[in-house]
Amino acid sequence: MERTPARTVAGLVTLAALAALIVLSLWAVSPPAPAGVAARPDQFSAGRAFGHVERIGGQVHVAGSPAAGQVRDYVETTLRGSGLRISVQDTVGASDELGHGYAMAHVRNVVAVLPGTDPSGSVFAVAHYDSVQVSYGANDDGAGVSTLLEAARILSAGPRPRNDIVFVITDAEEACLCGAEAFVSQHPLAAKGGVALNFEARGASGPAIMFETGAGNAGVVGVYGDAVPYPVATSFAVEVYRILPNDTDFTPFREADRFTGLNTAYIDGSAVYHTPQDRPAYLDRASLQHHGDNAVALLRSFGGADLGALAKPSGHDSTYFPVLGYLVRYPGTLVWPVAVVALLAVGALTVIARRRRVATVGRTLAAFGLAFVPIIAAVVLTQLLWTLLVAIRPGYREMIDPWRPGWFRLAVVALVAAAVLTWYGLLRRRIGAWPLAIGGLAVLAVLGLVLAAATPGGSYLAAVPALAGAVGATVALSVRQTWASALALGLGGAVAVVVLAPTVLLFFPALGLATGAAAALFATLLGLALLPLFESLYPVVGATGRRLRGAAPALACGVLTLVFVVTGLAVDRFDLAHPAPQQLMYALDTDTGQARWVSTDSAPGSWNKAYVSGREDLAKQFPPLGGGELLTGQAQAATLAAPTVTTVSDTTAAGRRTLSLTVTPQRTVRLVYLAVEGTPVVSATVSGREVAPSAVGDSFGVLFHAPPADGLRVTLVLGAAGPVRLRVMDGSDGLDGLPGFTPRPAGIGIPGSHDTELVLVAKGYTL
Repeated sequence: MERTPARTVAGLVTLAALAALIVLSLWAVSPPAPAGVAARPDQFSAGRAFGHVERIGGQVHVAGSPAAGQVRDYVETTLRGSGLRISVQDTVGASDELGHGYAMAHVRNVVAVLPGTDPSGSVFAVAHYDSVQVSYGANDDGAGVSTLLEAARILSAGPRPRNDIVFVITDAEEACLCGAEAFVSQHPLAAKGGVALNFEARGASGPAIMFETGAGNAGVVGVYGDAVPYPVATSFAVEVYRILPNDTDFTPFREADRFTGLNTAYIDGSAVYHTPQDRPAYLDRASLQHHGDNAVALLRSFGGADLGALAKPSGHDSTYFPVLGYLVRYPGTLVWPVAVVALLAVGALTVIARRRRVATVGRTLAAFGLAFVPIIAAVVLTQLLWTLLVAIRPGYREMIDPWRPGWFRLAVVALVAAAVLTWYGLLRRRIGAWPLAIGGLAVLAVLGLVLAAATPGGSYLAAVPALAGAVGATVALSVRQTWASALALGLGGAVAVVVLAPTVLLFFPALGLATGAAAALFATLLGLALLPLFESLYPVVGATGRRLRGAAPALACGVLTLVFVVTGLAVDRFDLAHPAPQQLMYALDTDTGQARWVSTDSAPGSWNKAYVSGREDLAKQFPPLGGGELLTGQAQAATLAAPTVTTVSDTTAAGRRTLSLTVTPQRTVRLVYLAVEGTPVVSATVSGREVAPSAVGDSFGVLFHAPPADGLRVTLVLGAAGPVRLRVMDGSDGLDGLPGFTPRPAGIGIPGSHDTELVLVAKGYTL
């Protein structure tokens, strides 16, 4: 393009405006400033809610422990103080989706009701009060519970809602989602269904993201978009979460056919997730404020709505995404039309570019194919960067994100920019600027169609920027006035910025730097969407670039990448408050007297390599450890008693044997496992609850969490009358005191998991 002073000024102004828009777009999805304890009584206060966090997250409180009982008592007292009707659901919950056999738990859910004035249905506000076995649970899910305690105070002190609001503070979410399952399947208040709102945390900071809905979400998403003051939600997150093997208490509600709802969590700072560092001091009060402001708004809105329709799935999902503090949404029925129109718009741009003699069809097609190069390069380079970081700092190997990932995230963005600019600089003279720009938009348009077929809620990420960019470029080619051309290209680029920049920001914590390729992919798409604008700015950035044969912009980004990486390594160091995680467990078979150290780490670390060096598949001996090879090492057998099995009754009729047993731990334990080996099980009842038909048959195993101190009552109906072989084991937490164990040194920490520090003791019985 011809270089003129007007064109240079227009380019600089457009560049500055887009840079400001990027900052504004990222700020708009950041959590609000926390309100202090002196905030108005009708306003959510992170300061007041944090007082609850300190009480809940003051100690490890795994399901069934005395500490969990103390937390439950505090929750009951606080809700009762807000004037709500309180009850405790004391029962057994179950789940058969966790991969270690059939999971059950003795649960005690706190259920509190704020009665409505003229109910059209019920709104269920859900959070869980238990923690994992090594975590204080201040964030997960002390923040969710504290949010609901403060919300209950606000709502009970103000005008009564039209609909009943039921606060469900569940037990044993970490174990097996058993508290939520028990409420959904057994509690009378759940029988008619309603709208479920779940509040979670998978980290210590970041915005509260509404990341999951049920099917047919148009109605509830519409309420969310209209009600909450700080909407941060994207339909693509819903699509991704549906693919991932993750679950929360929202899962039993979603899978029941009588609930709709929303699931919200903040997810940044994931290094504390399920670790001993999940304490109140690590919690970002801004995230708590975001949780609370949106929770109160949702409860007020759903509390006053006609739930007759909202409690049932809508006819379609919505497509939605945040733009500058507003939730843009449109019906899912428009996904395909938008994607098709975007492709047609790029096709029209190709025709106009050919008529203006700035591109040929051949070069545009070549550019389309070559546009996949920076996408692949950015993804590969990002994963190589993480591999390099792990090589430099091996403690990152078992983490999805470092403790302080900010500088490394900037490095990924700079690396992506370097890849796109290098590709552009190398091909601009040979292929041409406009063919490259159109080819990039064509990739976006095609990707929009692919996503429309595979993950409809994510199609907008490619189709909308492609459509806006094609329209802007078409206008720019059709006018001769410099400022009008810059404005058209700038508006097209602005749409790409507000759609894709927040996505890049949100995907970093969602999948972590260990899978930083996802964020890099969307950053690359943003770069491709801005190519028409970049060409308009080429007289600004290109003058220097030509002196260095077009390499200056890419070289500058490469230097920034190096600076950001070095700074990140200097800032993010392992220490006592931010340790490197290394996992270790202990498994003892009392039948053989053999014991093993076991680790789920991918490779031995600097500390646990003294315990594990080989690999074994222990699924047959110790099913709770799961299948697949694990790191193992020989251990000295500790003097630990296995559970005992006592026969209560034993009858045989019609070729079937009915065996009633009591499985009694001989030490303080968190879980008990019972398996039947070699004999088919026709039916089973554990602790008064019948095991689901899908969990019985030729292979039978039950993992029971929070077992009663006096043992599990088990009734088995066996498909054969002969002797039966049982394998039982129990699990406690804490390796201190085991022979040969040396505590972790400073800087080496306990990783977040459901089984680290687990001590399993197993024994076989023939009855």
